[in-house]
Amino acid sequence: MSSSSVYRVAFIGCGKRAHEHAIGIKADSRLEVVGLSDISEASAQTLNTEFGFQANLYTDHKEMLAAEKPDVVLICLWTPLHLPVFRDCAEAGVKAVLCEKPMSATWGECQEMSRIADEAGCQLTFSLQRRFAKGNQTVRRLIGEGRIGEVIRLDLYSPPNLLDCGIHTFDQAISFMNETPAKSVLGAVDTTEIYNWFNVPSECGATGQVVFANGVQANMYSGAIDTWDPNGDISKIWAGVRVIGSEGFIEVMWDGQIVRGVNYADPAWKPEMELTSMSDQMIGYVRHAIDCLQSGEEPEVSHRKALRASEIIFATYESVRRNARVSLPLTDVTDSPFITMLENGQFAK
Repeated sequence: MSSSSVYRVAFIGCGKRAHEHAIGIKADSRLEVVGLSDISEASAQTLNTEFGFQANLYTDHKEMLAAEKPDVVLICLWTPLHLPVFRDCAEAGVKAVLCEKPMSATWGECQEMSRIADEAGCQLTFSLQRRFAKGNQTVRRLIGEGRIGEVIRLDLYSPPNLLDCGIHTFDQAISFMNETPAKSVLGAVDTTEIYNWFNVPSECGATGQVVFANGVQANMYSGAIDTWDPNGDISKIWAGVRVIGSEGFIEVMWDGQIVRGVNYADPAWKPEMELTSMSDQMIGYVRHAIDCLQSGEEPEVSHRKALRASEIIFATYESVRRNARVSLPLTDVTDSPFITMLENGQFAK
C-alpha cells in the first residue's frame, strides 16, 4: 500500500483495553475501523458509539475476519486467547496484529506466536507502549550518550505478577541496553497468595538475578507497590528500573518518570521530568506500528522483542522448578513451570 492508503482495521475484544487502543487508532488518518467483534454485542456497540467508528458488529471473530478482510487487527483479549485468535488472524491474511500483552500463558505458546508471525509474514506487535513514553526515550538517549558512563548494574521493580506486569519492566531494561538479551536467570517466587490475572494463575511476588549477554547483572523484585508517586518517599518500592553506571545512575518509573539522575562528576546535572500520558503512549504505539507496516522495518515492540522479555519470566519460573540457575536460550521447556508446579501441588502449604 502507498503511504496515502487507508488500512481496514478490526478489533477482537472490545473491553477496557480496546478503548485505550482505540485512542491510538482514532488518531491515525490511515486507519478505518470496519469491524468490531466481542462475545458481548453490547461491549462492541459501546466501543462503536464512543469512538464513532460506524463499524459492523460481530460476536464471532472468524465471521468478521471472513466478511471484513481487515488489514490490521487489534487483539484485546485475555491472555489464554492470544495464540488461537492470532493464528486465526494470520490464516485470514491479516497484515498486522497489535496484541495485548503478555504474549501467552506458556513459553511454548509464546514461541508459537512468534513462529506463526514469521511464517505468515504477519507483523505482530505487543502493547509494550511504555517504550513510547518521552522519559523512557530520553533515558535511552542519555545512556547512549554516556551520561552515566558504562552500564554495570540494574535494579528492576514490578508490581505482581511477573507475567502480566514484569514484562513491562524486563522490556524497559532490555530497551535501555540496546536490546541485549539475558543469558541466565536465578529466581524465587512468593506463593503466600495465588493471584489470577486474566485467567492465568500467578505468584504474588518474585525475586532473583538476571545476567545479560553484555555482562550487566540485574536484581529483580516483583511484589507489593508502596507508591506510584515519583515525588513520594524515594525509599519506597516502585515500578521501573534503576540503571547504575560507572559514572552515575538514573531511576525511571514505568511511564518514563525520571525520579533521579546523578552524574558523579557533575553534581549540578539533573534530567528533566518528562511525562507522557497513556493516551499519548498508545497513539505513539499505533502510529509506529503502521509506519513499520509501510516501511517493512522491525517495530519497536515486535514479537521478537516481546519474546526476549517473556523468556526471562519463564526462565524465572524454570529456575524455581530446577532449584538452580537457568542458562538461556530457554530450551526443553514449553509449559509454564509455575502453573505446572501449582497444579502438581508443589506450593501446597
